[in-house]
Amino acid sequence: MSALLNITEPNNNANSNDNDFLASLTTDAAQSTASKHSREQIAQLFDLPLMDLLLQAQTIHRQNFTANEVQISTLLSIKTGNCPEDCGYCSQSGHHRDTTKLQAEKRIEVDKVIAAAKRAKATGSSRFCMGAAWKHPSAKDMPYVVELVKEVKALGLETCMTLGMLDTEQAAQLADAGLDYYNHNLDTSRSYYEQVVSTRSYDERLDTIENVRNSGINVCSGNIVGMGESRDDRIDWIHELLKMPKAPESIPVNLLVPIAGTPIGDRVLAEGQLSVLEWIRTIAVTRICCPSSYVRLSAGRESLSDSEQALAFMAGANSFFYGDKLLTTGNASQSGDDRLMRELGLTKQFAAPRAPKLLPVLDAMSGHKTQVMLAD
Repeated sequence: MSALLNITEPNNNANSNDNDFLASLTTDAAQSTASKHSREQIAQLFDLPLMDLLLQAQTIHRQNFTANEVQISTLLSIKTGNCPEDCGYCSQSGHHRDTTKLQAEKRIEVDKVIAAAKRAKATGSSRFCMGAAWKHPSAKDMPYVVELVKEVKALGLETCMTLGMLDTEQAAQLADAGLDYYNHNLDTSRSYYEQVVSTRSYDERLDTIENVRNSGINVCSGNIVGMGESRDDRIDWIHELLKMPKAPESIPVNLLVPIAGTPIGDRVLAEGQLSVLEWIRTIAVTRICCPSSYVRLSAGRESLSDSEQALAFMAGANSFFYGDKLLTTGNASQSGDDRLMRELGLTKQFAAPRAPKLLPVLDAMSGHKTQVMLAD
């Protein structure tokens, strides 16, 4: 695959090193999706003129994915509110319930979750994501979530869950059930993390991601931009992804929806929100640095114009959520999404659930043959 055209001034010697780096991006991505960019290189990408950055990101995107195809997910909160975590942006935190006034809800019954999954499939979603406001699932919760995974997969949908921290045994249980993706966001950089949450450490988040990865489940891990962090924090977050043995298969890049009554939400509402173009820059740099990952538009999309969403897709985003609600925050309307997809010429990706493996087992006493299902 040839390198990109020279998009900097050809006679500017001061830019020659940057130009060499840019010209190598496409070639590196074509040769190996495991290419690692240094922190310095990530910072260089953020500093590019926006049009140059988008050109690089879209070119690399097309080397790794079908052009103009998007993966569509639906997200359902299966247990809402009273979370013991103190995440400063989240209305579901029990620490903020007196100010956010969020009404907590118990676990949704299995048949109601399945009905929601059927509706999601009928409207074109290929992945059904289920989130619970827990610090971690308890032993009594595991049969419930395992049943949900199996039932949703039986519909032909990809499955994703976000349930808080997982230990190795819980990850193995979900893998055996056939879970396709597990979401556990880093949220921000290591250095800014203490400004966001204190009830769970950064290393605990990384431990859960490692447990998920080792179980054979695809990793979904992203961030939330616009919480008052600096660009250096956004650079460090992408660099953290590249420190992993393998970048997450799915990377949500959320734009904070500031919720009144949450510490971070109140601060952002008073001081002003991050510019959409900086969010789009973050998407583009993520696409370049993680060329084979799905990059998802998540929270914050409902406030964007059609043109801003088009720029986000140009930046390499190729996944988004359907539905009018994301857990407890609003989302773009489905009818509006369908109209925008038609105008942009985008098509929906078909579901490709992770196929379980069957291992033949022979009972030495009876001679009876059975099959045991193994995760990939």
